[in-house]
Amino acid sequence: MKILRVNDYDIAYLDIGQGRPVVCVHGALNDFRAWSGILGGMSDGRRLIIPSLRHYFPERWDGKGGQFKLAQHIDDVIAFIEGLELGPVDLMGHSRGGLLAFRLALRRPDLLRKLVLAEPAGALEASLMPSEEVGALPGVRAIVTQASEKIVAGDVVEGLRSFVDGIGGEGTWDTLPAVEQQMREDNAYTLVVQSGDPLQPYSKEEALSLSLKTLFVVGAETKGVLPVISKVLADLVPNAELAVIPNAGHSMFRQQPKAFCEAVLPFLSEV
Repeated sequence: MKILRVNDYDIAYLDIGQGRPVVCVHGALNDFRAWSGILGGMSDGRRLIIPSLRHYFPERWDGKGGQFKLAQHIDDVIAFIEGLELGPVDLMGHSRGGLLAFRLALRRPDLLRKLVLAEPAGALEASLMPSEEVGALPGVRAIVTQASEKIVAGDVVEGLRSFVDGIGGEGTWDTLPAVEQQMREDNAYTLVVQSGDPLQPYSKEEALSLSLKTLFVVGAETKGVLPVISKVLADLVPNAELAVIPNAGHSMFRQQPKAFCEAVLPFLSEV
């Protein structure tokens, strides 16, 4: 584990392999451990640089004090990439990390070469939602709020179960290995604070203005609104592709690491 000081905070990160740099940004309740399943498959000929965002493990945060907003995390990752002094990097983000990567790419495309967005979280502008989905799918914010209320009430595991099942489908929490459940427990209070951070929906104008070559990745079995978001954005972003990982849900790179790498690596290898 390495440390890079950015914006008055010590960012802990993993630095694995050699070659073209790929910065990987985790999602909610996760940290740099989330990417462990693809370290071997992705690091051949590449340098994987995997930070834990502000207030996530290895910090043991109780949700009090400090800055925890998406805007702060975007600022941190911008400063982190600049601090690496590697030139443009490939940026890969999952879930909330995908939302972060999307907004960072709009703001600082000069820092990036390509973008991989694995089921980015958030919400679409109402006008972008397919008519058959309007009102039919629970939004991510509602899922986060319900889970956070349980965590604040002291029932951490049930709160985490509520969130994981809300995103991945009923019963998903019980299928997670113990190490995956522990990672989420280690980061439980980040979700509570996240619930108070309203997020701007994706707009058509933003998607059309994203100039980078972008790969959206979805799990074939993911339930809810997240695959809808990816598919709508993939149709709008000018230089976008869409990859579907069979037999996988929202945690596709942990459930099917080989298939995930087979989808992502050719995209990153293209000039």
